[in-house]
Amino acid sequence: MSPAQLQCIEPDCNARFETSSRLYTCARCGGLLDVVYDLESILAPQLVDEWDRRFGSFQAIDRSGVWRFRELLPEAAPDEIVSMAEGNTPILDAPSCARYAGMNRLAFKHLGFNPTGSFKDLGMTTGVTQARRLGATRVACASTGNTSASMAAYAARAGMKAFVFIPSGQIALGKLAQALDYGATVLQLDGDFDAAMRLVREVTSDSDLYLLNSVNPFRLEGQKTIAFELLQQRRWRTPDRIVAPGGNLGNSSAIAKGLKELLEAGAIPRMPRLTIVQAEGANPLYRMWTEQADRLTPLEHASTLATAIKIGAPVSWRKAQRGLEWSGGDVEQVGESEIADAKAMIGRDGIGCEPASAVTLAGIKKMVEAGRIDKDEDVVAILTGHALKDPDYTINYHRGELAFTDSAGTTRLLPAAFASPMIRVAPDRDAILAALE
Repeated sequence: MSPAQLQCIEPDCNARFETSSRLYTCARCGGLLDVVYDLESILAPQLVDEWDRRFGSFQAIDRSGVWRFRELLPEAAPDEIVSMAEGNTPILDAPSCARYAGMNRLAFKHLGFNPTGSFKDLGMTTGVTQARRLGATRVACASTGNTSASMAAYAARAGMKAFVFIPSGQIALGKLAQALDYGATVLQLDGDFDAAMRLVREVTSDSDLYLLNSVNPFRLEGQKTIAFELLQQRRWRTPDRIVAPGGNLGNSSAIAKGLKELLEAGAIPRMPRLTIVQAEGANPLYRMWTEQADRLTPLEHASTLATAIKIGAPVSWRKAQRGLEWSGGDVEQVGESEIADAKAMIGRDGIGCEPASAVTLAGIKKMVEAGRIDKDEDVVAILTGHALKDPDYTINYHRGELAFTDSAGTTRLLPAAFASPMIRVAPDRDAILAALE
């Protein structure tokens, strides 16, 4: 593992701190922090060869799709690492989705195959490992669902107590059930995710609780290995574009950082274009990007049924902006009906995903129709969570009962263009045969 330091990302600051410091943001200016490495000392061919050798290893540390890439991770002794063989998630071809989007081909990197069913496990293995290195015994996060499930699981593995701050009534029950099952204490708060995030940051600054939201730079170090594993699975062939959902923007930021490090180390010849897709009702980055603003203006109230990205004040917007600039990337927004239909179409490829994941396909379709993505591009889209994370959404869609209330308080039923039929049939042979016809 490489000696690493924490560095402020603000260009007029660039302050550095030791990784043994219990910091989430810059102690000098309050900016976001990166974990940085001496990339000039890394020889890419030998590094890639070693990573590929570990791909077939039976060592526990190598079976992790995160710690396999430990030369570009913060240092940790083997007995400090908290792992559940996370990563190792597939890239799946999706021919039906490609046709739906107007693409010649399309593939999904499905992070819902992780231990707790979402990409958050990739960041929690590094985040909880850092908590253990610092001697923490209690950890906390604000969550719309996946973060709480993952943190609770990894805290349980580490023998730590987990505290989850959730916006009351705004979390998918499948995700809440996981956090409870893993032994977390759940605090339901009035307000939205952004209010819960503000409160958990205040509480962790004044207590021994260790914060494990994506403002913690060690979280993003695990999530950047999405880029490492994706490239390894493609035998280090770089796609033209990687498309990711945008909520709190930690994941897209992490992917961009991982790609930039591979480029600077000489492991890949170029960066793919990063494309971030947001829901129309939770689109602060899209607004900033299209308005060419220097700073992000938070939304007072985010609104989308894709609860994992229902965030109006994303913590990692500056890092996401940086990643878009590094890669010549782009941002798109999609509506609730577009998300719902895209989710159903992903199911038609036998893949399935949580609602927030489906913004990637919806965004690709919209950008192809607008001529912003060429149908011949080599595109990998990120699916962030498992289909069973929010089963009520899926059932309601296929029943034609999926209702959305926008920020103005107007409720409407979403059309279900790809609903699968559920037919009530009498318990009679002839009636069943008639229904089958």
